[in-house]
Amino acid sequence: MDVVWEISGWAGAAAILSAYLAVSMGWVKAGKGFQVANLLGACAFIVNGAFHGAWPSVVTNIAWFLISAVALVRMRSAGQPPLAASDTPQVQFPGVPDTTGQIAVVEVLTGSVHHDADGQRPRPSP
Repeated sequence: MDVVWEISGWAGAAAILSAYLAVSMGWVKAGKGFQVANLLGACAFIVNGAFHGAWPSVVTNIAWFLISAVALVRMRSAGQPPLAASDTPQVQFPGVPDTTGQIAVVEVLTGSVHHDADGQRPRPSP
């Protein structure tokens, strides 16, 4: 039976860390899925912490659970519709500049699309 409590703790860690990673990397928005993962992860940590007598962890995760539960209730009452597939934003990693569209401008300005490196049109070979 001890193995169940340990699995609970590791599952909680995986749920919370996976949700945090996904939101931090911009893979998902901090919406319903994020809050559900946090809620379930906090529940699993509460069970594991209570089993081990780690009361500071239990209290922290009760607060974590309540924050996620309140966020989910607010989302539900606000009637936030889920994102449509076409509304899904492009993934932009933190610290990596968005260069979309800049390559075409550089090619036009430098003539690298249809010209040599010196800006001259290539001469046809004889």
